[in-house]
Amino acid sequence: MKVSTRKSSLQIDDYLDLLNLAVSLGDVKWQKEILRKLEYVQADLQPR
Repeated sequence: MKVSTRKSSLQIDDYLDLLNLAVSLGDVKWQKEILRKLEYVQADLQPR
């Protein structure tokens, strides 16, 4: 596994953990912010 791929997967895991926390706290604004960041990371990982 390449370093950049490993770093990205860790970053995604971290964001998913934060999303779970935001959901458990009921913080909708934070959830939306985290989802936007995940979409950005996903778009960056897509082949061009």
